[in-house]
Amino acid sequence: MTRHKSVPCAGVDPGQRQLNGPQTTGREYRNLSQPVHLTRRDDDVAVELRDGARLLADVHRPDEDGRFPVLVSASPYPRQLQDLGAPMGFIEAGATDFFVPRGYVHVIANVRGTGGSDGTFGFFDEQERRDMHDLVEWAAAQPWSDGNVGMVGISYFAMTQLEAATQRPEHLKAIFPVAVTSDLYEAARHHGLFNSSFLSPFLAMVGIAAGHGDSLWRGRLLDAARHVLALPHVHERFATMNGEAAVTIMHEAMRLHYEPHPWDDLWQAVAVDHQARDEWWDERNLLPILDQVEVPVYLGCDWQNVPLHLPSTFPTMAALTSSPEVRVAMLGEFGLTWPWESLHVEALAWFDHWLKGVDTGILDGPSIRYVLPGTDGWRAAEQWPPAGTEPAELALRADGVLAADEGDVGVRSYLCPGPGLGRLGRDTDPPSSQSWETEPLGSALDLVGDVELRLDGSTTAIDSAWIVLLEDVAPDGTAETITQGWLQASLRDVDEGASRPGAPELACRTPRAVPAGEVVSYRIPLVTNARRFASGHRLRVVVCSDDRPEDIPVVMAFRHAPAGTTTRNTIHSSSRLVLSVLPADPSDHSRVQD
Repeated sequence: MTRHKSVPCAGVDPGQRQLNGPQTTGREYRNLSQPVHLTRRDDDVAVELRDGARLLADVHRPDEDGRFPVLVSASPYPRQLQDLGAPMGFIEAGATDFFVPRGYVHVIANVRGTGGSDGTFGFFDEQERRDMHDLVEWAAAQPWSDGNVGMVGISYFAMTQLEAATQRPEHLKAIFPVAVTSDLYEAARHHGLFNSSFLSPFLAMVGIAAGHGDSLWRGRLLDAARHVLALPHVHERFATMNGEAAVTIMHEAMRLHYEPHPWDDLWQAVAVDHQARDEWWDERNLLPILDQVEVPVYLGCDWQNVPLHLPSTFPTMAALTSSPEVRVAMLGEFGLTWPWESLHVEALAWFDHWLKGVDTGILDGPSIRYVLPGTDGWRAAEQWPPAGTEPAELALRADGVLAADEGDVGVRSYLCPGPGLGRLGRDTDPPSSQSWETEPLGSALDLVGDVELRLDGSTTAIDSAWIVLLEDVAPDGTAETITQGWLQASLRDVDEGASRPGAPELACRTPRAVPAGEVVSYRIPLVTNARRFASGHRLRVVVCSDDRPEDIPVVMAFRHAPAGTTTRNTIHSSSRLVLSVLPADPSDHSRVQD
């Protein structure tokens, strides 16, 4: 174990290393901890678990005697790189140089089977949950700890927070799992469709990282990179790094060598062996056990994170029925970028309240704060969707118009190419997608909440995919994809007894062949979202069955492996897009004055 000391402090005040991204949800806080401590780091500290296995952790703490509250961050990503400052999708533990000077210990650990930690990586399995319990209790028992433990970090770091909380470790007091996935199936297989452009490079990237240690991660090359990346004019550019850039980096990493086990085994489990929900996925779904969480939870996400973490945000909120306090922050564009540094002042107010017992004002006002893209400032709500939302239905008309009235009864068809038929496309072929547009809006329309496509359609195959995109089309014709929905047709069953209001709960357990050529009614949930469609803009719905072609717009460059074979899919004008809308009133009481 080596020890290092450092001085720098991150924050938002002059003279501090400036953090990227929004730091609060528009509120003013009080009595926040001030940066008065120097920092020391203990490398490669062994954390012994109940079964004798050891996790490795780096411990960042104030450089003085005393006991401090502890923030734990754990993931399969290299702990040594969490202060690198690079715009990479695995630097997500939070800014150590923000929290430690303000009187917190920051423990960054590698989960089992990664970063030199013992054992085999289980990818969000039950063993990982037990390990997170033990990691929290180990942190509470150390001589530099005052026994109050929180957890912090986004993405996988957020997932391990909920894992720990379901195990009810005695000393865990609060967590901050922004951008969380609670149900691995819904991130890996979008209602049956394999999220191939993300999961394949993700597992390869973690496997590559697991094959390297301190000689690389703490070597001179990365030390030099760390210095360059910390330059203010370089660091500032990362404030607008998006998810697409992160996926591109992972795809490049796939060219590197890594050991096949367990990474290729896990890929086969996700992509091949468990294509519908079964016991393997049940072990990796926290939603049914989130009622065991008894600590305060601060959730959040950005509206652009449609294909990964956003789908879990509101189901997680609804499932935390035993938590004494649940808060939510929904961010706009570039609200979450890499390295993760946004909402740190918000997190400080949260942990100062729960771990230090300080009145910071973090609990003032409604529990949900959200950005409504297309407007300025923050809005607040006590429930989701916010009170006052109403459903609005638009018909997918046979003439390609999206409107309240169906018009003449009819259909529109498209061809899903599918692999392996040995024929190139012809100009005479039907299109590969169909779209419907509203007339230009006469006044603004606020989408806030669930979106669903109730699709009446037929297919000439016994299975297919339905991929739905909702776009905002500006008067000049430029379009932005707002949200998406997906469904493998053979996994169309809906759990009518599900308690969650709004979009349907898809059972996705028992595939049923589609009756070829017959009209079937599907309920396709699009990912909950928020957007002001301005006056003069149009809403556009695009439906396809294969999003691999580059001309099909998708969010964050996430695309899917094909389902079924080549088929002609037909959509009937009885199909309806169902939106949750609020009155588009700038003086609406939900708007928060900054």
